[in-house]
Amino acid sequence: MDYLLTDAQWARIAPLLPGREGTSGGRGQDNRRFVEAVLWLARNGCRWRALPAAWGNWHTTYTRFQRWTASGVWARVLAAVQQNDALH
Repeated sequence: MDYLLTDAQWARIAPLLPGREGTSGGRGQDNRRFVEAVLWLARNGCRWRALPAAWGNWHTTYTRFQRWTASGVWARVLAAVQQNDALH
């Protein structure tokens, strides 16, 4: 399984994500694999059901994506990345 994000890019966004050690609430099995699955879907422009099993169950990935969208996680990640990019 090849990652789309470099380790440096992952290090920039990982602290912004829910489910990591030291935060309240549920723990995602693997935030990086989940984010990479979403990026794979976006890059390939395919439907959720076409997600390869190596990236996880398509329905679980979809449900988690929807929860993160509703709680503003993706908006915060995008804002942080845009702000950091503007500084460089």
